[in-house]
Amino acid sequence: MKRLVLLAMVVGVAACSPSGKFSDLDAFMAEKRAAPTGKIDPIPAMKAYRAFSYSASGLRAPFSKPIDVKEIARLEASANVKPDLSREREFLEQFSFDSLHMVGTLKLAGTLWGLIKDPDGGVHRVRVGNYLGRNYGRITELTENYLSVVEIVSTGGDGWVERPRSLELKAGK
Repeated sequence: MKRLVLLAMVVGVAACSPSGKFSDLDAFMAEKRAAPTGKIDPIPAMKAYRAFSYSASGLRAPFSKPIDVKEIARLEASANVKPDLSREREFLEQFSFDSLHMVGTLKLAGTLWGLIKDPDGGVHRVRVGNYLGRNYGRITELTENYLSVVEIVSTGGDGWVERPRSLELKAGK
């Protein structure tokens, strides 16, 4: 039994020894080792980050309709307007006015309701007197094709001004 194991080991070692079968591979490897090595370029130096300060954040958005200055002056002179801060805010007041879409109307028990779609895809019923938008917008008029809202917007100082806005019915929204 010992002889058989010894014979198997000798045959295994002989099988693993190079016998010239890989001479082409050995020549290829010797050629590649003898070739000059390449040079890797160093990593480029990082440029220091220069922060940009956006100074137009307090200005009107470029795609919104401009506010008529004469109208604001007239409204400021005509009323002492302030939002009711003690009033409990309604659900649609958490969204900006521009992100809301009127998608329809329905009439229940003689009351006309507007259907407003919020940015999350939810549809909500509103009627005259409800609030929507972040600027204390109260619905003043509701028809089958549009609704009118009066927002109370800060003038930048201690004053407030009413600003009329409207949402028109958008088909397919």
